[in-house]
Amino acid sequence: MKLMKTVLGCVAGALLSVGAASAEDWEPNGTMRLQIAFGAGGSTDTMGRVLAQVMKENTGWNIIAENKTGGGGVAMFTAIANMPPRGQVIGLGVNEPILVNLAQRGDQMAFNLDSFDYIGTVARGQMAMVAATDAPYNDIASLVQHVKDNGAVAVAIESEGMKAVISTMAEQEGIDLNYVTSAGAAESLKMILGKQVQVAFGTGEELRYLESGDMKVLASASPVRLSHSPDALTFVEAGYNAFVDPVWYIATTVGTDQAALDALSAALNGALTDPRVVEIVKNTTKVDPVNLGPDGTKQMMVDGMANAKALSGN
Repeated sequence: MKLMKTVLGCVAGALLSVGAASAEDWEPNGTMRLQIAFGAGGSTDTMGRVLAQVMKENTGWNIIAENKTGGGGVAMFTAIANMPPRGQVIGLGVNEPILVNLAQRGDQMAFNLDSFDYIGTVARGQMAMVAATDAPYNDIASLVQHVKDNGAVAVAIESEGMKAVISTMAEQEGIDLNYVTSAGAAESLKMILGKQVQVAFGTGEELRYLESGDMKVLASASPVRLSHSPDALTFVEAGYNAFVDPVWYIATTVGTDQAALDALSAALNGALTDPRVVEIVKNTTKVDPVNLGPDGTKQMMVDGMANAKALSGN
């Protein structure tokens, strides 16, 4: 009996060490892709490209970053959800457009929250509503009054969450707005500079234009005031029960081998402590990196559905 216990113990220990080694030794089979849900030049693109470079240097994996735009991440995550679960492609997106789309038309979507294995998060951001410095309004109240007196203004929209927030205001005030779709905040802000739209949203991309004096903040679309513009009211403070809480997260196809998930999670953790990643996250969002981990990221998405449903009126 003692001999049998010893043999079983050795076998179990060997299996555990094999499992640990598998997780530690896993690497992608060829080129790995870190896909980015928004267009070039925005905060998500900037963070994603630095993250991919640092992960590549830290692990020795061949990682490339590529933009996969469409629907605020819907197109990218639709493709990932239907890929073989090999850990070869991971997607960097923002939670709110995904959650709002699921809340509004979940029965039409090609994925749900359980279609992914979650690797972790990069940052929890702030969302500002901005306008050109010479715009004849300085906050939500004066924007509303301007529209009532002069008619609709054009608003650049890159996600359903943004649209839901400002639509709540418009419906409550009985005003009309013209929505113009963009591929990302970088494009939206260029539209302001080009006078194609009058209002847009940013999650850090607006900072350089605030510093240059080309733009001003009208409001915070986040649940709290902006760290860089603390005098600007939130939509909730202004009387509109609507906000978005943007979180940048990384996910891959559900069913991916646990060794791959562990390796990817470790690679993300290592990159988020690199000074280059810390600096780019702070520069683009004015917040520190934060990684909720695989379980915490999944729970963040589950919890976020409640606000998404409220924004969608469901």
